[in-house]
Amino acid sequence: MDASSKIQPCLKVGSRTLPSRFFLAPLAGYTHLAFRIVMRRLGGLGLCTTDLVQAQMLVSETRKSLELVETCPEDQPLSVQIYSGVVEQLVAGAKWLEDRGYEAIDINMGCPMAKVNGSGGGARLMCNTSGATDMVGRVIDAVKLPVTVKMRLGWDRHNHTAPELAAAFEQLGVAAVTVHGRTRQQGFQGNVNRSGITETVKAVKSMAIIGNGDVLTPEDALSMIEETGCAGVAIGRGAMLDPWIFRKLHDIESGRAPREPTRDEQIAFLSDHFHVMTEQHGDYSCLMFRKFAAWYGAKLGVPEDLEDRLRRFESAAEFDAVVEQIRQRHGERKSSMPTALVKVPNGPVERW
Repeated sequence: MDASSKIQPCLKVGSRTLPSRFFLAPLAGYTHLAFRIVMRRLGGLGLCTTDLVQAQMLVSETRKSLELVETCPEDQPLSVQIYSGVVEQLVAGAKWLEDRGYEAIDINMGCPMAKVNGSGGGARLMCNTSGATDMVGRVIDAVKLPVTVKMRLGWDRHNHTAPELAAAFEQLGVAAVTVHGRTRQQGFQGNVNRSGITETVKAVKSMAIIGNGDVLTPEDALSMIEETGCAGVAIGRGAMLDPWIFRKLHDIESGRAPREPTRDEQIAFLSDHFHVMTEQHGDYSCLMFRKFAAWYGAKLGVPEDLEDRLRRFESAAEFDAVVEQIRQRHGERKSSMPTALVKVPNGPVERW
């Protein structure tokens, strides 16, 4: 039996029945409202999760935190990911979200960034399993919303605490756990350890385990399910490299050959993303959008010189002019390697 025949059309997580087992993983700095909306419009997406938000900043309603959790009716189903090393802050953040009508809460225990770990949040929580369990239990007791957790395999290769934590979280009533198949020590280097995800799947009875890491193609997503037995897959960089990855997976589920986007679809996606972004961020979108060009260029058939202009444009009018040139010159690109995956020295656009 091949992997696609095992895939179910939906997945129940807590009180929610999600339309697909394939989720958009949170990527700090990328998975903002505009990106989530345009990805949903392509089809096949089961769930989106916001960028991680510091719980205390959310309660304090800082401008940045409110931007990160901004949503709309089209942006559903949605989970908001919060983090903190302080139990009281996480509880307060969860209550803040519940009081304002959000659907679900995801607790981050996987971020490897020093500034997050240094405050006791992110992957640092995995070093103290009893403390992490107590923290998650306090959040579950405080709200009626589904609570999920995203974590890594553990702090380093000597401390794979994901199976132990997943089993404990299931007993507390956690709705699902997403496991990135690397340790905090690895960061984003090296290969994902799928056997570690398998161990986590085996450690629970019925709670959904969502596999994550190095899923860049539909085949990667299907083999993740086949090899680990996970209930679903969260896709991050793979969605940046190919925004149609969820549509392709839906095609496979439906017994169709996965469809590649047409030229018009590629150009429309590029244009829609920027213009939806301007609805929330105005002129600042010109700066925010630049970093997406390095991911999109190869897949969208953008000639290298026009991709370079997309990484430097300064106005909506200039963006539209570049898009028109892309329309005329679509497919001239020589390199199939996304610029975002090529290491380059720091340049004048150091704020990418």
